[in-house]
Amino acid sequence: MATEPMPLDVLSALDAHLTEDEIMVRDTVRRFVRERYLPRAGQLFEDEQFPMDLIPEIAEMGLLGAGLEGYGCAGMSPVQYGLILQELEYGDSGLRSFASVQGSLAMYSIWAYGSEAQKQKYLPKMAKGELIGCFGLTEPDSGSDPGSMTTRARKDGSGWVISGTKMWITNSPLAHLAVVWAKVDDGGAESIRGFIVERGTQGFETPKIHGKMSLRASETGEIVLDECRVGEDAMLPKGEGLKAPLGCLTQARFGIAWGALGAAKACFDSTVAYARTSVQFGVPIASKQLIQEQFAEMGSEIVKGDIMALHFGRMKQKHGKIRPEQVSLCKRNNVRVALEVARTCRGILGGNGILLEYPAIRHMLNLESVYTYEGTHEVHTLVLGKAFTGINAF
Repeated sequence: MATEPMPLDVLSALDAHLTEDEIMVRDTVRRFVRERYLPRAGQLFEDEQFPMDLIPEIAEMGLLGAGLEGYGCAGMSPVQYGLILQELEYGDSGLRSFASVQGSLAMYSIWAYGSEAQKQKYLPKMAKGELIGCFGLTEPDSGSDPGSMTTRARKDGSGWVISGTKMWITNSPLAHLAVVWAKVDDGGAESIRGFIVERGTQGFETPKIHGKMSLRASETGEIVLDECRVGEDAMLPKGEGLKAPLGCLTQARFGIAWGALGAAKACFDSTVAYARTSVQFGVPIASKQLIQEQFAEMGSEIVKGDIMALHFGRMKQKHGKIRPEQVSLCKRNNVRVALEVARTCRGILGGNGILLEYPAIRHMLNLESVYTYEGTHEVHTLVLGKAFTGINAF
């Protein structure tokens, strides 16, 4: 006899460990995603478009720079921030990437390493969605090894001249400003510094990358800097060395660890509903033991991932930060789980699994990128290997 399915949130009893404010924020974003994004998610993916018209609503909910204090930012707790990213990625990884790059990379760079004047100039408008930012670290030949970047900034009079190319930059085609990391000659010693480069600066271009089969509903491009001249006030005064941009990435990876599970839940929920109504050999396929075994495995992994994310979120909330290795542990595990869930759900859906009418193929393709960016699965594996053994295998 069939009964109503038990939602993952009920099975995990996660709400029992959340505050009223955390549940309220999550449910507000949940309604927004289901009402405003999901009805057009497949079309946006097919058309390779980001929903620019939703940016004001996203900003109005306080989702841009949500985890930052002051300057018009919402000042949400780490758990609140994680929950909103999970709901955004339930819609699409591209939607979560937009908020993640704006808040955890572009805005966080300025908030953590910028001058007070830079913070006052940019952060309030970025929180309102009036200014969109991007984060330029990855290069065509410098992905997992950012220290090998070739972008350089040389001192010239009262300013700097920057030359180089950044690749796979989320938000760059629509960004009003970019936080760019470059090597500088600092008194004879080479160092890495961050610079704020505004659109309209001569020599600054952001060509869009076309032909993606993943993150199609996300604006992805390059940053081309050709003898790009900026003032002395464009440099982030507190961000020196590779540790600075890596600190930003740690913030972003924490959010990804939550967000990826949102994609997994979207696949799981829709495929359970499909399996309960799709009839083969006279019965719903959900009644088959092999199908139920797959749902049991997927549900268990998603619940475990939720618990891990909540655990590290509470640690971050209590102590102000967590170790980068702990973020690697959470990101690596939860993205792997999400990708495996998406692939399994695609299989259960059969031929329908390749249609954009169902979210599994869209999330599966998106998660192939999430598996790679913000530190590849293999890099996070080596980070953990070093943490466990004390031996650097890079």
